[in-house]
Amino acid sequence: MVALESSIFTHGLTAPRNLEVAFAAEQSLREAGVVPATVGVVDGVPTVGLSEQQIRALGSEAGVEKLGVRDLQVAAVKGTCGGTTVASTAVLAHSVGIRVFATGGLGGVHRGASSTYDESADPTTLASVPILVVSAGVKSILDIPASLERFETLGVTVIGYRTHQFPGFYVRDSGCRLDWSVDSPEEVAAIIDVRDRMHMKSAVLLVNPVSEQEQLDPVLHEQVLRDAERAAAAAGVRGKATTPFLLDHLHRGTGGRSLEVNVAVYRANVALGGAVARASAAAEP
Repeated sequence: MVALESSIFTHGLTAPRNLEVAFAAEQSLREAGVVPATVGVVDGVPTVGLSEQQIRALGSEAGVEKLGVRDLQVAAVKGTCGGTTVASTAVLAHSVGIRVFATGGLGGVHRGASSTYDESADPTTLASVPILVVSAGVKSILDIPASLERFETLGVTVIGYRTHQFPGFYVRDSGCRLDWSVDSPEEVAAIIDVRDRMHMKSAVLLVNPVSEQEQLDPVLHEQVLRDAERAAAAAGVRGKATTPFLLDHLHRGTGGRSLEVNVAVYRANVALGGAVARASAAAEP
């Protein structure tokens, strides 16, 4: 089985592309002999393995919230419908025994966090959830070196898939080097098996760079990102408003190309997650 988050189609992509991507991810796993388990909250009930009808409702109805770990208990009482983030998806998937979770990108430490203390819940949550997370790293709008330092401090193992360079989500290489790299799904499956037998409580983060053909042009990416940061500063954008502002600027500044990279990244990570899940199942006695 492979867990999939729901916030990518409740808040990350717009209709009708959001549901197309959600159903395509599930179908690709089924065709590979893997059971997809899309995670979300329906009328307050955390659900691992959403039905087609539930996915359609979460991806199209008004009032659907974006729910992190801290929101789950309140949503349960209020009967809220919501898409789950990386952190809350990881917690719910692990609670039912799923070992592999595929997503697009992770949250991390935001730029300027030394004064704002702005950091995603993903690093600290993954420090206490022993699951494998397949992603393309953290979004390039974040402070990538600081995010890697946090993962190290929190004991979250970061491994490159056929690379020693930490990807920058939209681009293959963020400029940060990784200590460890693996070459096959079987090697990844062996690592998480050892992690479990050693009773280690933190996640393993497998970072899978976007293909060279599908990445944003690195020069364009850097230029648009700098422009976005200057625009945010000039507009006085701070806190929670910063991420959507920067992502929207990236979308417009790349002529919509960043969205296509987002989808390509997700598709590749789902495929890799499925391969690891199959390897893990094959290795079980």
